[in-house]
Amino acid sequence: MCGIVAATKSRNIDRLLHLIRHRGPDDCGILREPEATLGHRRLSIIDVDGGHQPIANEDGTVSIVFNGEIYNFKQLYASLSETHTFSTRTDTEVILHLFEEMGASCVEKLDGMFAFAIFDAKTGELFLARDRLGIKPLYSGTKDGTHYFASELKTLAHCDDIAVFPPGHTYSSIHGYAGYFTLPSPAVSHASGEEHIHNIRKFLFNAVEKRMIADVPVGVFLSGGLDSSIIAAIMRTCSREVHSFAVGMKGSDDLANARIAAAHLGTTHHEFVYTSADMEYVLSDVIYYLESYDAPLVRSAIPCYFVSRLAHTHGIKVVLTGEGADELFSGYRYLKDIHDERALEQELVRITYSLHHTNLQRVDRMTMAHGVEARVPFLDIDFLTYVFSIPVHLKAAADKPEKWLLREAFRDLLPAAIIDRPKQKFSAGAGSMHVLETIADDEISTADFEQASSATDYPCRTKEELLYRRIFTSRFPEKTIACIGFTGVF
Repeated sequence: MCGIVAATKSRNIDRLLHLIRHRGPDDCGILREPEATLGHRRLSIIDVDGGHQPIANEDGTVSIVFNGEIYNFKQLYASLSETHTFSTRTDTEVILHLFEEMGASCVEKLDGMFAFAIFDAKTGELFLARDRLGIKPLYSGTKDGTHYFASELKTLAHCDDIAVFPPGHTYSSIHGYAGYFTLPSPAVSHASGEEHIHNIRKFLFNAVEKRMIADVPVGVFLSGGLDSSIIAAIMRTCSREVHSFAVGMKGSDDLANARIAAAHLGTTHHEFVYTSADMEYVLSDVIYYLESYDAPLVRSAIPCYFVSRLAHTHGIKVVLTGEGADELFSGYRYLKDIHDERALEQELVRITYSLHHTNLQRVDRMTMAHGVEARVPFLDIDFLTYVFSIPVHLKAAADKPEKWLLREAFRDLLPAAIIDRPKQKFSAGAGSMHVLETIADDEISTADFEQASSATDYPCRTKEELLYRRIFTSRFPEKTIACIGFTGVF
């Protein structure tokens, strides 16, 4: 996990890289050519000693900077070794040589999460790509005829306009943008519920196992909810020791249930109990790293910030998390009110496509704020493709609890208190959901809220959101950033 910056001309990007130092505190590298600049901040996960970036090909004519993890890189490495001489053991160099062999279509061979930039000095082409669901962030902006690309908004504050680099797309300075992925259409499957339960278990085991690959210890965020507990349970079948991390306010449901799950699984468990004063103290930094003032996102980012910090303090650089399960399995409560199957299918597609600026944005920014890499097994492409083939009426059976297929697939690995625990929002389970509302109510008067809401160019639906927007604009005064600091406008 790292941070990247790229530009279509030779530019001084040292200051921009410094702004994302938290994404890669271990190393820094820059390539400057007349037609392009590549910059990299590194968090060392694979080939810790030998993976300095940018990485060049054998004759130094093609170079890459990369953020993410490629889970099938060893297989690709083996096949590419027949025609290329590798200078590292990294997944980064695999992408580089694959691009040399296949050009833009190389992305179709990559199983993982990624945002990368490649410069080919022979053709003068700058090429970028983002993974299928946008697990890894990437933005673009322009200034004085130069196109800039970066992992975080804060590095593009000098640009005249900023846009989200769309997931599942590539960009070429010669050919422009091109899409390479769409979510699979729901298929007609005649398999029984029992068959689906068996296959869900098989595919998710594979997804977790491939995400255990690292040259450093791998931990898990364990809220004690269904999704994270399933991930932790599978991890324990793959490893003798798993470090689990939980946070919450005193007496919160998450802390209590995480202890139950950790004790049952035998993880090495760590927890942090935070207070309302702790929340107020970190709120400005959370919004700065999150790069959003959308109230639900900020609210859930608070416990995510604390649990990421907890993992960092215990020396863990890689964690697995439970993001994506609710989108795939119709886990949110409001989805139960959608009774038309076609409408429900469309909504599941919509919220899955939106993950890159909701839950995935939260988990990426909060983990990277502490130099921790988060991996999301539920969004494994093979697993996702299979789950989208399950008829929606099986996922959202009226007489069964939400995510019942997932619950049954792993009932033997977890205690009933965890398997049958109802869905809770992250901030609700951590006990902090309404604390922030109270803080905002004390800070923002009703008259102030009404005046600001009618005057602002961007919506503030509550006092809480107005408080966050004020903090956001104090940290990001540039209007170009403010226009996409509110999740609802993407």
